[in-house]
Amino acid sequence: MAFSNIKRSNDRYLGGVLGGIANHLGWNVWFVRISYSVLSLIGFLVPGFIVYIILWTIMEKPDE
Repeated sequence: MAFSNIKRSNDRYLGGVLGGIANHLGWNVWFVRISYSVLSLIGFLVPGFIVYIILWTIMEKPDE
């Protein structure tokens, strides 16, 4: 999978998924969080929530 080599972040609010994606891409964490939230609101939340849950389950846990 494309996201199997991305680790979730310790800088997290829920599962660390968006923080992990931001770290992997080298982007600002807040930019990714706000962008994802806006896109989820445009899509009426449900698709964004489902994608987040799927990514949360397939991404590796962060190094503690």
